[in-house]
Amino acid sequence: MSPTIPPTVNTPASLAALTLSGGQLNPVFDPTVTSYSTMFIGTSSLTLTPTAPGQTITVNGATVANGSPSAPISLPTGTTTIPITVTSSTGQTKTYTIAAHQLGQEAYTKASNTTGGDLFGFSVAADENTLVIGAPSEDSLTTGVNGDQNNNGAGGSGAVYVFTRTGTTWTQQAYIKASNTGAGDQFGISVALDGDTLAVGAYFEDSTATGIGGNETDNSAPDSGAVYVFTRTGSNWSQQAYIKASNTDTGDQFGRSVALDGDTLAVGAVAEDSNAMGVDGNGADNNASTSGAVYVFTRSGITWIQQAYVKASNTGAGDQFGINVALTGDTLAVGAQMEDGNGTGVNSGDENDNSAINSGAVYVFTRTGSTWTQQAYIKAPNSGAGDEFGRSVALNDETLAIGAYREDSNGIGVNSGAEANDSVTDSGAVYIFTRTGSTWAQQAYIKASNASPNYRLGFAIALKGDTLVAGSSGEDSGSTGVGGDQLNTSATDSGAVYVFTRTGTTWTQQAYVKASNTGAGDQFGVSVALSGDTVVVGASTEDSNGTGVDNGAEADNSAADSGAIYVLR
Repeated sequence: MSPTIPPTVNTPASLAALTLSGGQLNPVFDPTVTSYSTMFIGTSSLTLTPTAPGQTITVNGATVANGSPSAPISLPTGTTTIPITVTSSTGQTKTYTIAAHQLGQEAYTKASNTTGGDLFGFSVAADENTLVIGAPSEDSLTTGVNGDQNNNGAGGSGAVYVFTRTGTTWTQQAYIKASNTGAGDQFGISVALDGDTLAVGAYFEDSTATGIGGNETDNSAPDSGAVYVFTRTGSNWSQQAYIKASNTDTGDQFGRSVALDGDTLAVGAVAEDSNAMGVDGNGADNNASTSGAVYVFTRSGITWIQQAYVKASNTGAGDQFGINVALTGDTLAVGAQMEDGNGTGVNSGDENDNSAINSGAVYVFTRTGSTWTQQAYIKAPNSGAGDEFGRSVALNDETLAIGAYREDSNGIGVNSGAEANDSVTDSGAVYIFTRTGSTWAQQAYIKASNASPNYRLGFAIALKGDTLVAGSSGEDSGSTGVGGDQLNTSATDSGAVYVFTRTGTTWTQQAYVKASNTGAGDQFGVSVALSGDTVVVGASTEDSNGTGVDNGAEADNSAADSGAIYVLR
């Protein structure tokens, strides 16, 4: 009788550990997870050290001994995909991949009709390979899409520019004006983009119309404000809607902020005056000057209607509810940078104790069906008078980022523990909150790595997944590019941007970014946008006289405050 031969047992292939010579893996290494990412600044190469006892390991195609570092892997600007393949003793294989991203500047962009004072880049929005830039002080008299850019007969009317990317090359696709261009309207003060839909705020527009598609030509309600919706078919943009508040009034500044998600649009009217509280109250009683309001609109087909009129739960004169809005799915976040409540944290304290002047607050609302209700009232954990918590808000799924650009602590980095030391005036901070179920809790307190007086971290923020971009428009370093000298304070108000990433619940700073042509007063970081692996930064008071993309005129500062945009990837 032949002896029984035991069956072959296949040994699964798996890494036990994986470490990097620099940076950090996102997510944290887990042998069962095969896809990772990491970000670098100013790093030319990377080595990986894999551990898989008794197995064969290759990194980037080359065999590596167990527990030993690989050969250096070059990291050019952009994303490098690094494969790590493990083969067990019985021939089973498993491949892990790391997307290693080296952040660098991809484009330097100016308006096609650059003129001093236009403030190109005051607002930005990005979605995949499309970029939208607002220039609220542009002066052309034209109306609609791709009109005459050079007739500067309507000072401060404003314009919006659309650029698209093919590969790594950006080109201008459209030059957009309001359908009722008027001097001083500031079209482009705010922009929001989702796919082929664009919303543009003109918060000083003057018509008396209410609702959707009203009379654009009766300019007897100065600075009441308007929002314009444009859509793209192929490469052609056209206006779909002209939107006013349901209670249009002089000076309300409807359109100071906009947010767009699918068929839902949120619009902030930062100087609206009603004393209503909550959702769908009486918008006609103007006894709370500049308290602010937010309006929610929805689209069915090509038709927009107002769904909600939203006020704070503690409406107060001067609070500026709606200075910024963020929208994701059925969740809306609203900043009120001048709110005065003395509470700290989430849903704590007496909302009506107004003893912390201009400390600021953020309100979170959720939608069920078509009904909006307030879910949270959020204050900084170190709330202080004048901090203006809520000047910027960014929302992505269950994570909310809030900027307080006039916060004063002397902390450095993440969770420094220095919240109570108010010795660095207007250095600024960003706060991260996360939601579990319907409960919000703080996850991180973020300061710049070079926090200093008047740097204003958090004036603008953008959030996507586990990445946060924070603008510090008053930062003073004279360095250029990514990862430069943060302590060279030779360019006052040149501005900077900081990139942070999250692993698990831990946030770390990954990049310190300056303009390629840093200049005093340029305010690089006055606006920011984030889409995928692309970071967009506005410097609305940059001074070069160039036009278009990568024009070579970065050093010619003969067009004061014309503005510029920088794309990093």
